[in-house]
Amino acid sequence: MHSEVVEADEHEQHHDTDAIDVFGFWLYIMTDCILFACLFATFIVLNYTNGPGTDLKNYLNLPDILIETFFLLASNFTFGLAIISMYQHKLHRVQAWLAASFVLGAIFVYMEIKEFIHLANEGFRWDVSGKASSFFTLVGTHGLHVSCGLFWILVMIIQLPFIRERHIAERRITYLGLFWNFLDIVWIFVFTIVYLMGAM
Repeated sequence: MHSEVVEADEHEQHHDTDAIDVFGFWLYIMTDCILFACLFATFIVLNYTNGPGTDLKNYLNLPDILIETFFLLASNFTFGLAIISMYQHKLHRVQAWLAASFVLGAIFVYMEIKEFIHLANEGFRWDVSGKASSFFTLVGTHGLHVSCGLFWILVMIIQLPFIRERHIAERRITYLGLFWNFLDIVWIFVFTIVYLMGAM
């Protein structure tokens, strides 16, 4: 009887902890949504109202941006395969797909940094106008989030074999997957509003 009570208490504590984690995670995602909404609004106001400064379209290389986008979307696909492998209890396959996601995401970040260097060399630097500042702030903030996500993926690859409770590992992978999906959604908006509309 006593052991049943202890098990019930432990189950309730796990449930409470999970609920707090879920609430905290979604609270973080909502604050990130507000952050990106403000950055998008600033970019739109400064770039689509004929304000002072050189237009971004004079420097854009859309084919490279499209390739960059495919790398990020592909990393999301491989992460989905990692989650499927996680629920199939295939740890090595999970780590392999996470490693693939890390490589694809790292290529995306590398291409973004390369793009920034190219723009700066062409004279479109963050300090030349409000238009340039809003571009570098918005795209750079997304790139910083992707870099943090890459670090998180790396930690998970190393950490997974040492997590003894399966539901904890599954929960952490799920949170990371939601974060990674969120970054893909934000990038689709960046690609559409900043690059496609900016090229017109």
